[in-house]
Amino acid sequence: MTFKRFINWAVGLPIAIIGVGFAVANRQWVTVSFDPINRLQPFATIAMPLWALFFAGIFTGIFVGWFVAWRGAGKHRRSAREARAELIRAQQQHELEKRELRQSLPAARTQSVP
Repeated sequence: MTFKRFINWAVGLPIAIIGVGFAVANRQWVTVSFDPINRLQPFATIAMPLWALFFAGIFTGIFVGWFVAWRGAGKHRRSAREARAELIRAQQQHELEKRELRQSLPAARTQSVP
């Protein structure tokens, strides 16, 4: 087992055990309301276990963080894409000039031979 894999297990296993313990300890249902004005007759409510609300918040945070990082790296992906296209153009130009040079060399040799 590599060191990185050992560290992943050493950190991930306790977090998983704590998460399962949290889910078992918080099985009561809670009502989540999305209407801050009317508390007696809210516009939209969802009844869910407390652990589901907790994990939904964590997963939403992970997704939002991933999306923000992905959007932030867009300029780097764009510059890499442009550099790749420029490299392909330069390689194609090099191959074209190499072919032209090979075609012109035999003609130059035959003209210089007496």
